[in-house]
Amino acid sequence: MNASVDNKNGPLAGLKVLELGQLIAGPFAGKTLADFGAEVIKVEPPEGDPLRQWRMLHEGTSVWWQVQSRNKQSVTLDLRTEQGRADVRALAAEADVLIENFRPGLMEDWGLDYATLSAANPRLIMLRISGYGQTGPYRDLPGFAVVAEAMGGLRHLMGEPGRVPVRAGVSLGDTMAALHGVIGVLMALQARQRTGRGQVVDVALYESVFNCMESLLPEFSAFGAVRQPAGSALPGIAPSNAYRCADGQVVIGGNGDSIFKRLMAAIARDDLGQDPQLAGNAGRAARVDELDAAITSWTVQRSVDEVVATLQTARVPVGRIYTAKDIAEDPHYRARQMIETITTAAGLQLDVPGIVPKLSETPGAIRSLAPELGEHNDRLLTKRSC
Repeated sequence: MNASVDNKNGPLAGLKVLELGQLIAGPFAGKTLADFGAEVIKVEPPEGDPLRQWRMLHEGTSVWWQVQSRNKQSVTLDLRTEQGRADVRALAAEADVLIENFRPGLMEDWGLDYATLSAANPRLIMLRISGYGQTGPYRDLPGFAVVAEAMGGLRHLMGEPGRVPVRAGVSLGDTMAALHGVIGVLMALQARQRTGRGQVVDVALYESVFNCMESLLPEFSAFGAVRQPAGSALPGIAPSNAYRCADGQVVIGGNGDSIFKRLMAAIARDDLGQDPQLAGNAGRAARVDELDAAITSWTVQRSVDEVVATLQTARVPVGRIYTAKDIAEDPHYRARQMIETITTAAGLQLDVPGIVPKLSETPGAIRSLAPELGEHNDRLLTKRSC
């Protein structure tokens, strides 16, 4: 993609979004809305969003920035000044959605609270993303994704038993919160069609993580069971694990009843596949170590390619463990348009993630490159007071 792509038919075309957040959670929500046609105005401090300088840079700008801020417009405002706040109020008066991920109370301190902004624009929806939410005893504590993942129950389960928990190599808490925020915005827009009024969408990072923790709490409530880390396995569901091969590793999900029988046949262990004690998940979970040992004894003698080919033929879910290089070279990613190529303003040809989800009639698109700092000041801040 080397130029702007027209996306007037995007499902969110005509939606005006004012993004005040920085770094990951708020801007990821803004990116998702922008990918599907929303007009997103990103308000940056005069020095720019810190993400512009995070991780690997090309000619002074992060390549991550090219993904996180595509399809957006940039204006620079100092919200510590009355002029900057007046400009935000003017922009918010014409917006459908305002996104912010500052500490709770800061918008109120600036006179940019929902009561003030909605008085001028009753249809405004405000998405507020914070570590612990806008209420409760922890609301004023600083909250980052790393803490949210710990409080939400995820970090305790990550890693090997008896060892210090590990983290995923990306900020899951931020992206989980952003996606919950987008869901909240879409629901608030639906409600506004009936009521004519906007509302506040209050998203906490830790709650977004906790919402994805499946049976963690019910199992404790019913049985007093505290789930523990289990490495690459999925406790209570068997067999489902990562397995060593002669030249690498694969993941195998053989935990469906019929799938298990096909897996055992493929590895020449029909004795296990036909064992009545292993016909259901409960029996397999009780003998998971035996099953993992049997599978490993087969995989370690074969290459990743051979294991994948054999199990795919047997219709058993299996996959190699991808690196960035594997992703970039995979034909399925390309066929699904999950890798798109852009050329940045600095002339760098860059592969970036495509659009998710895929809509058949009103698909999202990369319409414009990530903006330069303050690129749209002259056009969008014409109503500045003197």
